[in-house]
Amino acid sequence: MHLFREKVKQSLTQHPAQPFQCSYDLQVPALLHNLNCTIVLSTFQAGKLVLFSANDENQLGQLPRSFKKPMGIAYDPATEKLALACEDEIIVFKNAPGLAAHYPRAPRTYDALFMPRVTYHTGALDIHDLGFGAQGELIGVNTLFSSIDRIDDNYNFTPIWKPPFIDKLVSEDRCHLNGMAIVYGKPKYATAFGKGNSAQSWRENLMHSGLLIDIETDEIVVEGLPMPHSPRFYSGEIYVLLSATGQLVRVNAQKGNYEIIIDLGGFARGMSIYMDYAFIGLSKLRSSSVSFSKIDPQGLKNEAGVVILHLPTGKIVGKISYSSSVEEIYEVQIIPNYIRPNILNTLTPDFKDGLSTPEATFWVRKNSN
Repeated sequence: MHLFREKVKQSLTQHPAQPFQCSYDLQVPALLHNLNCTIVLSTFQAGKLVLFSANDENQLGQLPRSFKKPMGIAYDPATEKLALACEDEIIVFKNAPGLAAHYPRAPRTYDALFMPRVTYHTGALDIHDLGFGAQGELIGVNTLFSSIDRIDDNYNFTPIWKPPFIDKLVSEDRCHLNGMAIVYGKPKYATAFGKGNSAQSWRENLMHSGLLIDIETDEIVVEGLPMPHSPRFYSGEIYVLLSATGQLVRVNAQKGNYEIIIDLGGFARGMSIYMDYAFIGLSKLRSSSVSFSKIDPQGLKNEAGVVILHLPTGKIVGKISYSSSVEEIYEVQIIPNYIRPNILNTLTPDFKDGLSTPEATFWVRKNSN
């Protein structure tokens, strides 16, 4: 694991930045240690899935793994499965604690090891949010086809819902459907940038055309939102990130309005809420993006990292800030109950040597001859 401390902030102007260099508030490792959890984020821009773990109450560790355009992340604590949406596939990982204990590169270091078990070859659907349903089924937001789909081994995707204003499934990214909140095992809320019914019509007025939709009733709960992302349902409340204004809001579904909880001061996208704490991703504004060019940068800091917010008080209690390599974050997830997990990708051969059965685990020994 790459280690880094708060004092990095003072050295950044004196030495060239190293890859994936970042700083963090001193309370972050203590918080993760006390919550007994790990932060996972995806950055499609850097092609990495990154795990942040507390080595102890004073020191944070960072573990980046390479994937092709990683975006949506889903985690199921009941089965200890993690799913990752990539450029044209979704990979499902399963924790193998027996393999973790004897990982050849670092034995007796990790308390969990997520091994790739299944790859769904979806094609380039531009999958954004991802989640597990009540029966363990994989559900993804198919942005290209403006639909929410079930992902399995029968088809590239099986549509289970589309917004009422979308008349047919075509590969035109008509409304930029991107976010999904699963409530009691079923998709309940979705975010989109607009309600147009033609190819990429959401680009016309994306600062004022976003909406939150009730999937069960097809009703628009609230609209006029500036680039909404990451709808989440927690403790009976609906939370949404308004990316273009850098705000976290709480939606009142009955009244069709929202209240601002906090101005985060940056392009906010990717959120996981755990034990009253919201872990929120911040991204830099992409200079080459036509969409980003419509955002008023005044009041938005151009930074990438993770902000930790205590929801009951609305106070920021910690922050991780990147100074190199990472500029855009899509998703932030939490792995509970593990303080130092590892994950292996399919781009390098290491995962092929770890074998699991219902009764035992094995690391293949290499023949030296």
